[in-house]
Amino acid sequence: MTKKTDDPEKAEKKSKLAGTAIVAGAAIGSAAIAAALLYVGKRKDAAEAKAPTPPSGEPPETD
Repeated sequence: MTKKTDDPEKAEKKSKLAGTAIVAGAAIGSAAIAAALLYVGKRKDAAEAKAPTPPSGEPPETD
């Protein structure tokens, strides 16, 4: 069974903590998304740099 308190100071303190937790969570989430985008961009650049080229330097002819 839970106790119900009518203490407005505790309610206000909980409200402030909840707001702080939301802001911190949003900041962490934004940082994670930014890091993921940077990682994907870096991998894409590396994959393009490793693209194989024909030995003669000319485009291969296909039938």
